[in-house]
Amino acid sequence: MISLLDLRARIESGTLSPDAAIRGARAAITKRDGSLGAILRTAPEGPVPAEGPLAGIAVGIKDIIDTADMATEHGSPIHAGWRPRADAAVVARLRALGAVPLAKTATTAFAGLDPCGTANPHDPARTPGGSSSGSAAAIAAGLLPLALGTQTGGSVIRPAAFCGIAAIKPSFRLIPTVGVKTFSWALDTVGLFARGVPDLARALALIVERREIETEAPSAPRIALCRQDFAGEADAEALAALARAGRAAERAGARVFDLALPDPFARAWAAHPTVQDFEARQALAWEYATHRAALPPVLGAQLDRAQALTAAQYDSARRDAHRARRQLKDMFADFDAILTVSAVGRAPDRATTGDARFNRLWTLMGVPCVTVPVPGDGLPLGVQVIARFGDDGRALALAGMIEAALRMRD
Repeated sequence: MISLLDLRARIESGTLSPDAAIRGARAAITKRDGSLGAILRTAPEGPVPAEGPLAGIAVGIKDIIDTADMATEHGSPIHAGWRPRADAAVVARLRALGAVPLAKTATTAFAGLDPCGTANPHDPARTPGGSSSGSAAAIAAGLLPLALGTQTGGSVIRPAAFCGIAAIKPSFRLIPTVGVKTFSWALDTVGLFARGVPDLARALALIVERREIETEAPSAPRIALCRQDFAGEADAEALAALARAGRAAERAGARVFDLALPDPFARAWAAHPTVQDFEARQALAWEYATHRAALPPVLGAQLDRAQALTAAQYDSARRDAHRARRQLKDMFADFDAILTVSAVGRAPDRATTGDARFNRLWTLMGVPCVTVPVPGDGLPLGVQVIARFGDDGRALALAGMIEAALRMRD
């Protein structure tokens, strides 16, 4: 895997030029993506910016995010060949920082649940997760140092965990979604994938113009270990990884204790699909009305069911979410972060993109979530660190602390 910070250090020292760094990324894609299927298309050759804090950084852009120099097809033949006239806001910001949005990465159709053709770099028979399949796989395979994805349920955190990399789903709307194909306007969040947590912190701080995001962990942080029992049971291996991450946090000086979330959170968790699907029915109304037969099976059936949802059900679900958000804000007075599993377990086979049930509450809450890989044998496992809304710097700092401690032996 390629480190954004390592590349930038080499560029700043003069041992690597931005142009050479981008050429290296193009060569890696040509050499290694054939069997992986993470990259859909690359940007035309052209001058590489020599200045800017992200000069020389090649970025993968999930194919629901607009790029003026590459087609944006939303993972669907319905939009085959569509070329936006403008970059999405986050893509324009990356260019202003000197980065090169180099490749469009594979996504499931309209960021839904139907698998796309991308393989997991650790085992081609396994899914890389969805819907940000290509972005996660491209980082894990060492094709790119940074990639963009989106999360509506668990589509940043889960694929990062399956691919053994770091990722952040920031606080809701911290990164603008202007120019991003909507699935659910109350949930969709642009996120970042990278090799490690320090890379994420640097990239996010620059993208959102908040350098304070790149901060140090507080001394003796309080970390609440949460199993989300209302979401069902995680695999034994995932729970063992969570326990291992808890021990690593304690070695780093944290105070770790168990947290059982009260009933309002179970109701909010159950409300997530109603909010998501009621909005998806409207966001994808044109595709459903004019191209129903071209929609893939899982998404098509999901939108079929969504037609029966009522505004009263949607409003009730939103109230459940609001109550839980208010209670979570108060609960964060008692701890600095929540530590929980990133996924049910290891990556399943490619017939599915995996299960988002341990992610969707936190997407609905709008809080920052950072996934950290837990080293070990076999396919990757991850844990996620969750902080108060707007406290993305603390989420990243504590995730970085745990990431570093996990490199030490139990």
